Amino acid sequence: MDLNALVAQASVILDAAAEPFLAGHRAESAVPKKGDDFATEVDLALERQITSALVEATGIGVHGEEFGGAAVDSPWVWVLDPIDGTFNYAAGSPMASILLALLHDGDPVAGLTWLPFTGERYTAVAGGPLMKNGTPQPSLAPTRLADALVGVGTFSADSRGRFPGRFRVALLENLSRVSSRLRMHGSTGIDLAYVADGILGGAVIFGGQVWDHAAGVALVRAAGGTVTTLAGEPWTPTSRSVLAGAPDAHAEILEILRSTGEPEDF
Repeated sequence: MDLNALVAQASVILDAAAEPFLAGHRAESAVPKKGDDFATEVDLALERQITSALVEATGIGVHGEEFGGAAVDSPWVWVLDPIDGTFNYAAGSPMASILLALLHDGDPVAGLTWLPFTGERYTAVAGGPLMKNGTPQPSLAPTRLADALVGVGTFSADSRGRFPGRFRVALLENLSRVSSRLRMHGSTGIDLAYVADGILGGAVIFGGQVWDHAAGVALVRAAGGTVTTLAGEPWTPTSRSVLAGAPDAHAEILEILRSTGEPEDF
């Protein structure tokens, strides 16, 4: 596969999707999902539009957040999140993105993250470099956590699950003792793209699925950053958490995670 050619084809398709993405800002909930999650009609329409165009242009199947599709463990598959940050999108915040990754035997070998409201277009193929609006970006430099912005996911302090709210509060408290610059963007894709771009020194993603993670994983790796789960294990398409960071910053955050304790103890 010519990964650069595939990314070029996919870029044209995402550019075409940017116009309806912008036009649908503040779209209301259309499809209730698990918990308090939802999808808008724009999510559904964009997934249909992008999926159809990708299959026609590349001949590779698509697995989307809203409709599923080709198996994620296929030899080659596109993984699509038509609107990452749906709550932001529906509320009128510009912190929302389109995420697309190409997986080869479960490995994200290409990633595309479009931020239509800010005009930022990130792409990468395995081996790098990170491309921003078509321009190669420098590899990430070693970063001290004390000097960095850190992206963290949103949550309720009373939530349970794999990473209970009280664990998250304790972790943020410990992180804040080293970096007083924690940021909540409400979009996993934006957090990971901003780590790749050196805007954030690291990002702590408490949940999500492969369509939330894969594009950003490809971007961070291409930029020279490190990506694992919050437990420090290699990221895979079945992972339900992500820790991404620039050199050195990732190790510092992982040490703070481990010193905070086991999530199940909260």
